[in-house]
Amino acid sequence: MHSLYFSPSFFSLINPSPKLQHKSLCVQNPFLSNFPISSSSDPIFSKTLNRNPNSHFSIKSSSASSSSFRSRNPSDITVLVVGPTGYIGRFVVRELLRRGFHVVAVARERSGIRGSNSKQETLEQLSGSNVLFSDVTDLSALHLSLSALGRAVDVVVSCLASRSGGVRDSWRIDYDATKNSLLAGRRLGASHFVLLSAICVQKPLLEFQRAKLKFEAELEAEAARDGGFTYSIVRPTAFFKSLGGQVELVKGGKPYVMFGDGRLCACKPISEEDLAAFIANCVLDEDKINKILPIGGPGKAMTPLEQGEMLFRLLGKEPKFLKVPIGVMDFAIGTLDFLTKIFPSMEDAAEFGKIGRYYAAESMLVLDPETGEYSGEKTPSYGKDTLEEFFERVIREGMAGQELGEQTIF
Repeated sequence: MHSLYFSPSFFSLINPSPKLQHKSLCVQNPFLSNFPISSSSDPIFSKTLNRNPNSHFSIKSSSASSSSFRSRNPSDITVLVVGPTGYIGRFVVRELLRRGFHVVAVARERSGIRGSNSKQETLEQLSGSNVLFSDVTDLSALHLSLSALGRAVDVVVSCLASRSGGVRDSWRIDYDATKNSLLAGRRLGASHFVLLSAICVQKPLLEFQRAKLKFEAELEAEAARDGGFTYSIVRPTAFFKSLGGQVELVKGGKPYVMFGDGRLCACKPISEEDLAAFIANCVLDEDKINKILPIGGPGKAMTPLEQGEMLFRLLGKEPKFLKVPIGVMDFAIGTLDFLTKIFPSMEDAAEFGKIGRYYAAESMLVLDPETGEYSGEKTPSYGKDTLEEFFERVIREGMAGQELGEQTIF
């Protein structure tokens, strides 16, 4: 989920820092160190390494029945989590551990926002799980890391997402790395894949949306090809942190900024804990097998205007709004698109502008295929945490732990 955050430097586009490349791998667990790391000389696996990136991938079928692991106790089920240190991923790991699953978490050597977390910090954050440090963008390295497990994998849960939303990074993470996770997990016997996607892929105008949709389609195709394999695709609405960027500004006396009349879009935001619980449900719940699952938080859909009014009420302040014409963003995007033709290196800046425009005008709700309109009523609700409770907490405690990160646009 990419976030809109408004600040006095209103249209400054933040270009994320270059990604650190992690080609080495490290197994940080006494249990895992007892098993030798095997080579990837297997001809079937080598064939997948040399696949055409534009074609549907081929996966070695699991010999296990898709339903066999669901009859076992959680402690006897191994869940591989990729993207475990992200905003949602760390809550998913925590929830799976709370339910008693054996969790293997694959993390980068430098995780967190702009690689700010060390290995030790990551191990502490993911305490209770078996942590493997590897590179999900490198299939060979990922296979080598997972070969050290010495046990089968039953389920893969992917919480991977491009942190920047840039063109190349979107395809590298939302498609390639996610696909690598499926290939590596299937090789170890995984028969179920839970994908954290996004509700906005219903109307794909951005690169990360197209990348997610391409993988979704291949996941569905794999389930159709192999009756022993299943999936659950989770498409959440807005996250709480996406809507919390203006709390401190409004608290300090600044106006609440919104596009148009504040009714251009709406959402049913969901908390990280509630979403993590829903994702954990997808591991065993048979009613979620081979389904696309849009999900929002409790309560009715809210527009930016309604969110702003709630915030002023909680602060005991008279509402003060700054309404920005959506055409301002269209002009900025048009300019960036023109400059990209001259300076190709600016393609990400143009994409960031398009992301901002998308979230300013498109609702994070189910798109009704019959009417072509977004529908709050048709967007399922789950959980107990409300946006009002989140705002109250941020007013008291600030946005600590809710940092918007590299995908910040405004």
